[in-house]
Amino acid sequence: MKPALLAALALLALPATAESLSYTNPLWDGYLADPHAFKVGDTWYAVGTGEAPDGRQFPILRSENFTDWEFVAGALAPLEGIRDHWAPEIVEHKGKFFLHFAANGKMRVAVADKPEGPYVDQGKDLFPDLKFNIDGHVFKDPESGKIWMFFAKDFFDRKPGTALAAVELEDDMMTTVGEPQTILRAHADWQIYQRDREMYGRTFPAWYTVEGPAVIRRDGKYHLFYSGGNWQTPGYGVGHAASDTLLGPYADEQSVDRASVIHTLPGKLIGPGHNSLVPGPDGETWFNVYHSWNNDRTKRQMCMDPIVWTADGPVTHQPGRGKKTVELPVAP
Repeated sequence: MKPALLAALALLALPATAESLSYTNPLWDGYLADPHAFKVGDTWYAVGTGEAPDGRQFPILRSENFTDWEFVAGALAPLEGIRDHWAPEIVEHKGKFFLHFAANGKMRVAVADKPEGPYVDQGKDLFPDLKFNIDGHVFKDPESGKIWMFFAKDFFDRKPGTALAAVELEDDMMTTVGEPQTILRAHADWQIYQRDREMYGRTFPAWYTVEGPAVIRRDGKYHLFYSGGNWQTPGYGVGHAASDTLLGPYADEQSVDRASVIHTLPGKLIGPGHNSLVPGPDGETWFNVYHSWNNDRTKRQMCMDPIVWTADGPVTHQPGRGKKTVELPVAP
């Protein structure tokens, strides 16, 4: 083949538009764990676990350019009698914004007129018959039009511990339809939260944890990202499982010895996990928005890096802290 033709074909293979994106991890200096990033119009938002500078729960950040993130407000006034406010996510539906979160290990919902709040708790447990349920993730299925909540609950049979289930939601975003369906159970030793753990009046030789679900649809498949292990340790990380149907079966064949999407990198990253997925400014590149520990392990902070789709599944592109510059879209 002639050199001129080769050069022409190479140009055709390049993306029609490309842009350079520069940012610094962590994206905000404050404490923000379990980050959920989402876009409303031309503006990106993120919310996460932690006490906000204004004394409210769940700091909300905003960015007009996907590079510079500023604190806006705490989403929710602390609930009376609630010790643990965990893992918030915000979803827009019919002009309202719904904040799903865990309070003392049980899913609740708060509502606002704007993405930055303020959010008002609706006083309702989504799963009153379940003792432990956290990490609610709402997914609007583009195929069926139905609304589903993926969440984490406890199991007591094989590999006992916390794992993932899903249930349909009614249009009010807080009433469940039918019984929860099991989605993904622990399958590997890196997902052990603690050995000889005392729970529910028993001692379990190994208590496993699979949590933090995040679902997207891409190339005709449902892609389930999840976190596993103990969030307090460097063993924590994000794995990935795919399915042809929303309720599975899901299988993760890559995360055998450690989490495949992102994991601890000595000297660069400690305990990355509980992620969300959001399209970047090019509208094509998915970004993995996750938390990781600072060096002295006093703060979990929000970071992000692009997802690259390889033949073996999605992986995070050059994860780590510090200044970053990437060309979008990112090629495998």
